[in-house]
Amino acid sequence: MIEWLSTNQTLLTWLSIISLITFVGSLLALPWLIGLIPEDYFLHQRRKPTDLKQRHPITRLLLLLGKNLLGLALLCGGLLMLFLPGQGLLTMAVGLLLMDYPGKYALERKIVSRPSILKGMNWLRAKGDHPPIKVE
Repeated sequence: MIEWLSTNQTLLTWLSIISLITFVGSLLALPWLIGLIPEDYFLHQRRKPTDLKQRHPITRLLLLLGKNLLGLALLCGGLLMLFLPGQGLLTMAVGLLLMDYPGKYALERKIVSRPSILKGMNWLRAKGDHPPIKVE
């Protein structure tokens, strides 16, 4: 075990640095991102179309790519935070909210309807003077 630690010291150092950056980044970004969610977002059976579809195709593609990459980074960071310091479940929830995939809206509603997730998200929203998220 000690031999493994000494040979992988650089890897462990980088993992620690990435964990710290992800932790601090999530603490800074989560309240802002959760505050962007409309309070009635989860009350509808189907998601309303966004104004993103009205934009130029290249602009739309770049925005979708950036949004999905950010969501994927948050999802991966949240998974790491389940084992490392940080708000893993909330970070994963925000990452899933950002990404686009089939069945996303149903999954979002199911995750946010969990009392612990909803309580945490509404606590962060209250800190930013946003109304609480409503769920059915």
